[in-house]
Formats: sequence, C-alpha cells, structure tokens
Amino acid sequence: MKKTLALLTATSAAAFAFNVQAATKWDLPSAYPASNLHTQNLEQFVKDVSKLSGGELQITLHNNASLYKAPEIKRAVQGNQAQIGEILLTNYANEDPVYALDGLPFLATGYDAAWKLYQAQKDLLNKKLAAQGMTLLYTVAWPPQGIFANKDIKTVDDLKGVKWRAYSPVTARIAELVGAQPVTIQQSELAQAMATGVVNAFMTSGSTGWDTKTYEYIKKFYDTQAWLPKNAVIVNKKAFDALDEKSKKALLEAGQEAEKRGWALSKEKTQWYLDNLAKNGMEIVKPSPELMQGLDKVGTTMLTEWIQKAGPDGQKAIDAFRASK
Repeated sequence: MKKTLALLTATSAAAFAFNVQAATKWDLPSAYPASNLHTQNLEQFVKDVSKLSGGELQITLHNNASLYKAPEIKRAVQGNQAQIGEILLTNYANEDPVYALDGLPFLATGYDAAWKLYQAQKDLLNKKLAAQGMTLLYTVAWPPQGIFANKDIKTVDDLKGVKWRAYSPVTARIAELVGAQPVTIQQSELAQAMATGVVNAFMTSGSTGWDTKTYEYIKKFYDTQAWLPKNAVIVNKKAFDALDEKSKKALLEAGQEAEKRGWALSKEKTQWYLDNLAKNGMEIVKPSPELMQGLDKVGTTMLTEWIQKAGPDGQKAIDAFRASK
C-alpha cells in the first residue's frame, strides 16, 4: 500500500512538473505605469490568455518601460526578444507613414471617427507588420489630445519658443510648425523633465496628464481634442506560429475582448481624467476659435505631407475613411 501511494505521488509530481515545463512563457513589455488605462487593460488580457489556454500560455507583463523603453519595444518583438509587446504607433512614424496616420491633428477627433480611421488603416498596418515578421493583435485609442501649458494660449503664435515635449515624430513636427522647441521625452521620463524645466508645454491626453501628475507642474489644459493616437499590441509571427492551436485561439479571443474593453475604457475615463485634473488644481480651458483655426491649418499641412509620403495606398486609406464618415 505504501509503495502504491509513493508511486502515485511520484507520478502526480512528475505529471505536474511536466505541465509546468510544457507551459509556453512570453514577455510583454509596455511603456506605461500600472495606473494607466492601457496597462489595466493588458493586465486583464494576460489573465484571459492564461484562463482560455488552460495555463498553457503564460504572459508576463513588464510595465512602465521596465524591460524596454517605448521606442525599443517594436524592434524587441520583431527580433523575438519579446514575443508580444505594446507600442504607440506614432512612435514609428519615421519608419513608415502608416504608423503616423492616427497622429495627424484634426483628421479624426472623436472615438467614432478614430475607430473608422482604424478600419481604413488596418490593412496597411497588417501588411507592414507582416513584412516585418509580426502580427497585429489589437489596438486601443488614447483619450483625445490637448495642450498642457502654464501660459495663456490664444493663438498658435503663443506657442513660439516654448520647450515642447515631443513623444513621437508627429508631435515633433507639430512643434516645428508652430515654432516651438521640440524635446523628445517619453512618458516614463516626463515628470522629471517637467520638474527640472526641460519642458514646459506639450500635447497629450488627460490620461498621461493624470499618470504623470502634470498638475504639480503645469496648471492649464487646453481641451483641443486634436487626435486620438492608438497603442497596438503586436506579436512575433514565428512565436505565434509555434503555439499549439488552443493557445493560438486563446490569444486571438483574448485580444478581441481586450480591444472592445480597451476602447470602451478609454472613452469612459476621458471625462474622469479631466475632472480629476481639475480637482487637483488644473484649469480645463476651452480653446479659442483662433487657436483651433491655427491648429487646423497645422493638421491640413501635415495631412498633405502624409499623403505625399504614403502615395496611392495612403490616399486610398484616406478616401476610405472619408467615405465612412
């Protein structure tokens, strides 16, 4: 009897050890803190993948740029140093025009328009990522972008000379067009940059303003609702192909749910961010018609430049977006 029990125990232990070893483990780098809506969505996504795969696919989330800095994540996934990662598409605007599209000011200014732009952009995104050995799993839009600054801004001329935080080539180009001084600063470095005076104005969402406690340094937010950039969760194609069918299905299903949940969460929290910024001393300013007109001209210029770079495929995407409105 003792021998039988010992044999059963050993067999169970061996089976457990085999199951643990059999689990596929992936790393998922992200650039944003635990309080960020994208990170919260990723945390649920990771849990869903584990549950749907029966524990066969385990993903470790590395948030707040703890594994790779924001601009490094795409290359890490492409090279399979990380099997899956979350990127801000506009960070890679210099690499290909398709990554810049959702960062063009005043092209798509609300959630419905941003979703339609995503549908028009998706084929180009998939094609580009596939050529680089990756797959698009899902995207989530950020809340609308506005201007944080301490000074009164009534026209774009009032932005001349400000030290402007640029988190992507698109925001750097905006700075050039309005006469500001662009300084490349990623979100994980923003609080320090504000505290030391490296930057004193920038365009971003209320979400980033809240996560970085911008209200401790800057007191005005001009609610321009200029555009809604997207984060994308991308997967290394070889790593995906190596998964068993159950894990592939789990990843795709969890991704579909994360996209729905993420867009809804972003929209839901937009006003919450503004309300809580205001509670902490931030003045939420309705931009003047003159400022909006000036920014709209910037957007028109950037769209013209984008179409010239993107060529016929880019024009086709813009036409499809406009036809859907």
